[in-house]
Amino acid sequence: MLRRIIRGAKALSVLAISILIGGCISQRGIAPHTEHLPTQDLAIELAQRDAGWPRVQWWRAYGDPQLDAWVERAGQGSPSLAAAAARVREAQAMAGRVESREALQVDASGRAARRQWPDDGFYGPGDLAESRTWDNSAGLALSLDLDLWGRERSASEQAMDLAHQRAAEQRQAQLALQANVVRAYIQLALQHARLDILESTLEQQTQILELARRRLAAGIGTQLEVSQAQAPLPETHRQIDALHEAITLHQHQLAALAGLAPQQGEQLQRPALALQQPLSLPAALPAQWLGQRPDVVASRWQVAAQARGIEVAQAGFYPNVDLTASLGYMATGGNLLGFLAGRKLAWNAGPALSLPLLDGGRLRAELGQASAGYDLAVAHYQQTLVSALQDVADQLLRRQSLDTQQALARESVAAAHNNCELARLAWQRGLVDYLDVLQAQTQLWRQQDIQQQVEAARLQAYAGLVVALGGGLQAGADTPPEPTLQPR
Repeated sequence: MLRRIIRGAKALSVLAISILIGGCISQRGIAPHTEHLPTQDLAIELAQRDAGWPRVQWWRAYGDPQLDAWVERAGQGSPSLAAAAARVREAQAMAGRVESREALQVDASGRAARRQWPDDGFYGPGDLAESRTWDNSAGLALSLDLDLWGRERSASEQAMDLAHQRAAEQRQAQLALQANVVRAYIQLALQHARLDILESTLEQQTQILELARRRLAAGIGTQLEVSQAQAPLPETHRQIDALHEAITLHQHQLAALAGLAPQQGEQLQRPALALQQPLSLPAALPAQWLGQRPDVVASRWQVAAQARGIEVAQAGFYPNVDLTASLGYMATGGNLLGFLAGRKLAWNAGPALSLPLLDGGRLRAELGQASAGYDLAVAHYQQTLVSALQDVADQLLRRQSLDTQQALARESVAAAHNNCELARLAWQRGLVDYLDVLQAQTQLWRQQDIQQQVEAARLQAYAGLVVALGGGLQAGADTPPEPTLQPR
């Protein structure tokens, strides 16, 4: 019976629509200004996953188990990631709510009441006067939106696209957190390396001071040499104390990134990663890898969602047809369950049609808003792609520049170390003044410090390049297909 009702409702709907369609509000002249997205767009292509680089757990390339554990710990305890995950769940729930409107809606109702009938002029004399009866009913109500114009389908797809967008944004937040942990950890390693240099410098300065005192005691030195040897020691101690402070501050930063108390960060040991370690890159970096960047993927889902929004707005111009039915029992009188008798069965079924005729321009405004929103999403996507291309190019240039700087810094350290040794030997033989030794030591410390900073910057650049490429190639990455990026 229900099948015959649906067929009859559809036939009646088509007849009514053919009569009323001429009265629909026009959507003429309202459309997105962006006609299409280029099908050869680099970010639309799938990433070349067979290259195997970078890995999803890209930070493992640094070879430091403590770093690996801290990145995992940050992923579990970060409040920002918890908030991003909650936004994803919220969007998924909203998508489920919208999708439910496409399904058959069935509601059950029932009522059981004992009624006392009065004896007055309104009810009049009769069988019910001054009597008590049961006034009961029970039934089912069914409704189904036929969705002839795809409004509910498009709304459901739009909600799912927004949920996908939230998931991509969660991945972006996760990637940003991983990058921040790696950068802070590299800075922690750098401060330890700089501390090693200063402690070595302090040891050399102390040895030279002792040598100056022995020379003075032997009568071949002067008090001025001793004073000059003592002069740099307080400053070296100050710089060492400042580096201890910097190390603790970076430990606190790493604790905050993991959602922990500052004191827990102080438990971090000295990083095992070596600043001088080589980190290889593939021979080629296809631009298609940009399609894996979470911000690019999120922008594409936003475009797809806005395209579905246009379809929802367009469907609003056409008649809406619902199929409704109810079936139930009702009776006044008899015993408690007497209303369930077959002769007390009642039902009704039929279509319900609504058509917008005059709305003061509301539907046209909604379509115009949806079209403008689509243009805005496309423009944002294209700007995201341009920024991504620039980001990758900048990171590659920085990496190449730092490779050159690394070689030059090593040469400078070797030359400064040789110069320092020559100055020290010449001073011991009385050939030069002690100021020459101090200058050579200062230059050596500066060059060693520069070298460590360049080495750390190389590791930072590797992280920056991986992040610029999306933080790792993921098999089956969720990205909207090309046809969904335009209104149907």
